[in-house]
Amino acid sequence: MRNQAGSHSCGTEPVHAAARLAPMISGRIDERCARYGTGKTTLLRILAGDLRPDAGSVVIGGRPGYCPQAAVLDEALTVDQNVRYFQAAYGLGGTGRAGELMERLGYAGCRGQRAGTLSGGTRQKLSLTLALMHDPPVLLLDEPYQGFDWQTYLAFWDLTGELRERGTATVVISHLVFERERFDRVCHLTGGRIDEEAGSHAPAA
Repeated sequence: MRNQAGSHSCGTEPVHAAARLAPMISGRIDERCARYGTGKTTLLRILAGDLRPDAGSVVIGGRPGYCPQAAVLDEALTVDQNVRYFQAAYGLGGTGRAGELMERLGYAGCRGQRAGTLSGGTRQKLSLTLALMHDPPVLLLDEPYQGFDWQTYLAFWDLTGELRERGTATVVISHLVFERERFDRVCHLTGGRIDEEAGSHAPAA
């Protein structure tokens, strides 16, 4: 993923989203950390193509997987129906990968349940499944593990580690950083600028 200088206003604070954002590298997990209201969700929406920047551009080699902070689901449809809707949108021949992710995240028993009746944590699991089911080269996650219990949190990181090994570039947006050792690079969004945290490292060869 390659970024050129660009910006977008978020409230009264401009987010110079890509002015200091180094290219994402395949097989690396990056954390973007910022306090509430500083534009971290705006940044991710620009990277996902959901929001047009005022200037500059974002170039991604392939269709990214995007898991927004607020799950975007059709609440009148069941879990399976939401999956099939995204299958059609992605042009996939089947839903096998989605079924595998449901098992891994522990909610396969909810396949026939309407999305509007799911708990917050299960909605987040479904949102993550929809973002991953087409095996994207770049994964953009906004507060991805909110509402997860401990077992699902661990399953999330096991899955993310496997994606890293397969070469997926992952960006995690959060207002807090837990377990820094899970990330290859930690960056902070402050005053509309992105600065890399001292001590961030590239993954071992």
